[in-house]
Amino acid sequence: MSLRCLIVDDEELCRSSLRLELETIPGIEIIGECANGIEAVRAVQELDPDLMFLDIQMPRLDGFDLLELLGDQAPGIVFVTAHDEYALRAFEARALDYLLKPARAGRIKKALERFVEQRGRPEQQSRQQELLAWHRGQHKPLQRILVRLGSEVHVIPAVEIVRIQAQDDYVRIYTKERSYLKTERINRLEENLDSSTFCRIHRSHLLNISFLRKIEPYSKESYKVILLNGESLPVSRAGLARLKAFF
Repeated sequence: MSLRCLIVDDEELCRSSLRLELETIPGIEIIGECANGIEAVRAVQELDPDLMFLDIQMPRLDGFDLLELLGDQAPGIVFVTAHDEYALRAFEARALDYLLKPARAGRIKKALERFVEQRGRPEQQSRQQELLAWHRGQHKPLQRILVRLGSEVHVIPAVEIVRIQAQDDYVRIYTKERSYLKTERINRLEENLDSSTFCRIHRSHLLNISFLRKIEPYSKESYKVILLNGESLPVSRAGLARLKAFF
């Protein structure tokens, strides 16, 4: 067994404890340690680890946030957590491995053996995506959207989003200052954002109605919305009905 491992935990004592245990296991190379999710995004890009020991409870960006930001670029993951029955049941239901703090060498070896056995299987990636979907469901409506641009991470509060536009497998998220491109489906964001604030006015447009100035006719049977910044967007028949339900 030869594995290049990355440790991600905001607590230095926990990182040190896990590193000492890993150093007793032959074939394990610790290629880096990260104290937060932003450092981890950069480290994964630069170091390309085989396996990441990922703490779930971290400030600003937690383990679930990091998993979302990495997407298909995520390496194999062993989740590390304090005793949290709620999270543990979610891991077990999806056959994802985890370590309880403080992790000991014997338990770590079992996690490593399981990873090597399942390495490269497509179902492992799908299980991680199922976990993310579960996590989103527990935290609806979304209070923020995470966007990764290279090694940069942007945290966009939902209240600052003016509108979201679908672009094939991507969405472009507009705030008053700038826009961000994110790999995401507009349907998924519509499902998870606050339905009392965001309205699907068109198949390609999701609007924060706080930034709506007025609705006006565009042609004989068509309408458009005018935003506070002067922009205009098309409104479908279904979108018009949804907008009317807000008022």
